[in-house]
Amino acid sequence: MGREFASVGVVGLGTMGAGIVEVFARNGLAVIAVEISDAALHRGEEILRGSIDRAVNRGKLSAEDRDTLLGHVTFAVGLDALRDADLVIEAVPEHLDLKQRIFAELDRVCKPETILATNTSSLSVTEISVATGRPNQVVGMHFFNPAPIMKLVEVVRTVVTAEDVVTDVEALCTRLGKVDVTINDRAGFIANALLFGYLNQAVSMVEAKYATREDIDAAMKLGCGLPMGPLALMDLIGLDTAYEVLDTMYRRGGRDRRHAPVPLIKQMVTAGLLGRKSGRGFYTYEKPGSPVVVPDEFTPRADAETGGTARNVAKVGVVGSGTMATGIIEVFAKAGFEVVSVTRGAEKSARVCEALKTSLNKSVVRGKLTEEQRDATIGRVTWSATLEHLSDVDLVVEAVVEELSVKKALFASLDEICKPGVVLATTTSSLPVIECAVATERPADVVGLHFFNPAPIMGLVEVVRTIRTSDETVATAAAVCRTLAKHAVVCADRSGFVVNALLFPYLNDAVKMVEASYSTADDIDHAMKLGCGYPMGPFELLDVVGLDVSLAIQRELYLELREPGFAPAPLLEHLVTAGYLGRKVGRGFRDYSKR
Repeated sequence: MGREFASVGVVGLGTMGAGIVEVFARNGLAVIAVEISDAALHRGEEILRGSIDRAVNRGKLSAEDRDTLLGHVTFAVGLDALRDADLVIEAVPEHLDLKQRIFAELDRVCKPETILATNTSSLSVTEISVATGRPNQVVGMHFFNPAPIMKLVEVVRTVVTAEDVVTDVEALCTRLGKVDVTINDRAGFIANALLFGYLNQAVSMVEAKYATREDIDAAMKLGCGLPMGPLALMDLIGLDTAYEVLDTMYRRGGRDRRHAPVPLIKQMVTAGLLGRKSGRGFYTYEKPGSPVVVPDEFTPRADAETGGTARNVAKVGVVGSGTMATGIIEVFAKAGFEVVSVTRGAEKSARVCEALKTSLNKSVVRGKLTEEQRDATIGRVTWSATLEHLSDVDLVVEAVVEELSVKKALFASLDEICKPGVVLATTTSSLPVIECAVATERPADVVGLHFFNPAPIMGLVEVVRTIRTSDETVATAAAVCRTLAKHAVVCADRSGFVVNALLFPYLNDAVKMVEASYSTADDIDHAMKLGCGYPMGPFELLDVVGLDVSLAIQRELYLELREPGFAPAPLLEHLVTAGYLGRKVGRGFRDYSKR
């Protein structure tokens, strides 16, 4: 029989602590909310009341329920108020010495059987626990912000945490309506260990002026379906908090350079640019604490990515017969462009034509297109089995197999066939665009147009310029994207561009967690979906993308950047060798044959 928690205490009433108080009070537990001074207590009470009032205004909570909820909370100054609590959760800033002092005092004040929990997101629970005389009763309870909404709690056990303590805390999480993931004490646990390496890398892109803050955020939202871009998320978390988490993870997590804080973060913290809380971080906000972004000196103009004059594009050629080529044909034809589809043979042309009609018919059934629009779209496409039919187009988009030798040979042929001034674009997701460009005598006209699958649905295109691409070519590519109603993210020709360069190292890190037996694929997926609001967990996504595709991209990243942290996880290589490629073959990190 597990213990009953009649009374719980929360130490620290910042945004996270006040949110944890609300979680307990919403579920009928008596809560003692503690701060160090009357002023801090008043601020914490205001945070709690503000959150509850917003819930009432949105119809999520009745006025009677608000009063009942507040009736469960007792506000107090000083740790002595926690003498009778059955569980105390500490939610103060991420400083080890501060937490150790609090736990030493809690050990003195609280009754012997009280469980002491820390909400730390990155510090060692073990190092916190040894400040007490009861390390077997110390556990991590890492809630996620905002605590009343986010479903995940990481339950962190040390090597000496008693099993009954873990079991009782897990049962409490269930009572609170939370999903718990129980893990051992390791830097960053699951969510932060995966999240902050990705955030740090995004900041490095800004620091290197590889892409703008807006383009990086748009790329990850539109290309991966994330609820927030990495730089907006850094502002929400707070750059000071992010720096402390990264620094702790770097020092405690094996000194992986992916977690070494990018110098720009420290510079911004020193300058007081902490994010939303200070009113300015990577973005500028209406006022401190406001989510409303306002224009600043770094807000780009609409034409800032180019400076060139766009050429007129009326007729487009698409080379390829796969799913991506079919989707790109649909996108251009629906937008009113004349399209010449070139495949290797009449049979493949027929297959692409049939696939296009099937997709358009689905759009008609769903009410996205009328029958007249469908027929007009099909009527704009000309089918061909020879490249010579591309002699009068204004833009050629290559969507053939991801093999450099094939693409280079194709671009050499296009160079001979196409008229002067034609923009030649490759849809490669990982190969160097410059290799395609130098296969021609017109490298200034070659650009990357990386569409995302499925092209008719995904709203992002990465426009990749090489060191030889002209401003006019980039301007033309960006203008075409606007006509297609796609968001164009302009970036330089570097492995992975923006999305894949940020996404696949994160996926690789998740595989390394499983490889190290730190957690299971299911728990890691739960952590990222419930703790970070991701639409898919990393292993669900790996199985959808294909483990072989993921491995190939990760290898390209590693070969170009030579960063040890980017080396493909051996487990990923072994699974691919064994034929575990994901959903397409029925088995990957999960077995789909029985589903």
